[in-house]
Amino acid sequence: MVSLGGFYTLKQHKEFQHIYKKGKSVHSANLVLFFLPKANLRSVGFTATKKIGNAVKRNRAKRRLRALFCEYSDSLKDATYIFVAKIAINEASHKQLQNDFIKVLQKSKSIQETNR
Repeated sequence: MVSLGGFYTLKQHKEFQHIYKKGKSVHSANLVLFFLPKANLRSVGFTATKKIGNAVKRNRAKRRLRALFCEYSDSLKDATYIFVAKIAINEASHKQLQNDFIKVLQKSKSIQETNR
């Protein structure tokens, strides 16, 4: 089992498809969050389609999302999260991406209020 900040990492296609079909989504300029709340289940996945660019750009986009996720993972509720990078992520600054990341978490009511 691979873990990321106490979260199980989604690896299989069917796990992603289940969340896409059953979960809810929240959009921002740089990313989309798919989530499915479930008690005692903490898992996360990151995707970037070929629309983002070549493998280097896709991997960079996922690394940036993972870094932000690690920063906020302690304050997240139990659920399954999938972060999907949008094309605009390539030109976004760290501050813009961080603001979008917080915005989608707050819209989805997934973040527990802390003293941030």
